[in-house]
Parts: sequence; structure tokens; C-alpha cells
Amino acid sequence: MSEKGPARFPWWAYWLFLIAILVFALWPVASVWLTYTLADAHGCAVNEAYAQPCMIMGSDWGGLLYGMGVVGWFMLATVPLGGGALLVWLASLIIHRIAFVQMQKVRRP
Repeated sequence: MSEKGPARFPWWAYWLFLIAILVFALWPVASVWLTYTLADAHGCAVNEAYAQPCMIMGSDWGGLLYGMGVVGWFMLATVPLGGGALLVWLASLIIHRIAFVQMQKVRRP
């Protein structure tokens, strides 16, 4: 019978969930940042009322920049939901880690 080594805590799963939460919560923020960075670099104006022409690499990106800027309003939902998800993630991590350590102590001879 082969004997396995000690069990390892599944950190990879917690890191994966943390990245997913951060991407979900900060995607609209990144969209707005990219919109205004591109617009400023090319001397364009972007507002939420309507799409304004913006020539980048010989084509009009005004509509795309307008859409990306309006996506920023989703941060009113995603940032608080992401904050709540981070609290649940942290509580789950702490509870799981404590239980894991306790089980390791029980399994040792």
C-alpha cells in the first residue's frame, strides 16, 4: 500500500477565485481608464451624451470609445458586488484554512 504525503491546502483555487472577483469588479473601471487614455492620446473628446468623431489610425473610433465610456456606469454595481464577494472570499479562506490546519493536527499520530 502506498502512503501519500501530507495533504496540501488548495491555494490555487482561492487565487483563481480572487482573480475572477477582481476582473469582474474592476472591468468597467479598466474600460473607462482605457477610453480616456486613448482619447487623450489622440486629442479626442469623449462624453456620455453622444459619440463624437475620434480618428485613430485612420479610422473613426468615436462610437467604440463612447460605448466603452458608458460601460463605466456598470461600476456602480460591479464594485460593490465585488467588495461583497471579496468579504465572502476572505471569510471562506479563513474558515477553510483553520479547519484544514485542525484536520492536519488530528490526522498526525
